[in-house]
Amino acid sequence: MVLALKLTKIRYDIRKNPILVLMVLPSVVYFLITSYLPMVGVYFGFTNYQFTTDFFSTLFGSKFVGLANFEYLFSSGLAWRMTLNTLIYNFIFIVGGTILKVAVAIMFSEIAGKFYKKWVQTLTFLPHFISMVMVGTFAYNLLNYNSGVINSLLVALGFDRVDFYSMPMAWYVILPIVDFWKGVGYGSIIYVSAITGISDELYEAADLDGANFWQEIIHITIPSIRPTIVILTLMSLGSIMKGNFDLFYQLVGESGQLMETTEIIDTYVWRSLRTNVEIGMGSAAGLYQSFVGMILVVTVNTIVKKIEPDYALF
Repeated sequence: MVLALKLTKIRYDIRKNPILVLMVLPSVVYFLITSYLPMVGVYFGFTNYQFTTDFFSTLFGSKFVGLANFEYLFSSGLAWRMTLNTLIYNFIFIVGGTILKVAVAIMFSEIAGKFYKKWVQTLTFLPHFISMVMVGTFAYNLLNYNSGVINSLLVALGFDRVDFYSMPMAWYVILPIVDFWKGVGYGSIIYVSAITGISDELYEAADLDGANFWQEIIHITIPSIRPTIVILTLMSLGSIMKGNFDLFYQLVGESGQLMETTEIIDTYVWRSLRTNVEIGMGSAAGLYQSFVGMILVVTVNTIVKKIEPDYALF
């Protein structure tokens, strides 16, 4: 009975709002194709995947091995290393990125002069539109041991060259710097909009009370955009187990020397498919990635709901 009532209501809503349904239809189709249809591949994580003549023969003809692929991931230590690296990088990306995006948004709101403000915003947004392939090329030309810009400057100043591509720990700093440079400007747009919505009367009252610039930021700007910060952070946590594959692949490639600190789940899945053709192992790693990510999102959302119910996602 309840299901019938819900279906009736859905049909009524569709007839009442056909234009809205048509507007949302492309997004629904996109997610069905890219997010739901690939869920069939979850089954591969429990099989010793073997290519045969067609998809269905492969799907049902591969030997079911249960949790063997997962056992290999954990017994070999790969799962722990990949998980740790993924969490470390994404923690830096989310926390550092949020702080920098808010700071850049505040900077934009304080720039006087419309023409100058547009130029600064354009220069800040520009890196977002540069292909990651080009970013990887720029980074290599900066960090290359023999002819990189940084090492050329070090030699000119009388210092020894630094081989960044044999220093695994250095990439905990290099990769976040590149990520921030590329994404902070564009990612600050939502915070700029949130700051624009703050009433000028609050700042005028603060000026009358003798508040300085930093006091206005701490007591007016930050509290006013806190809901935006919390919601965007929670949404970012939804992909905390998913690394920025383009960033890692284009800057690091498949360097064995750097794998200790730059191997994340996404790059492992790529290598499993490309080098070893281990479809089952890659699918197992992908399923593990999604499961842990879901647990983290639900946990953090539950904590937020207890502290600030209005800011929770669900």
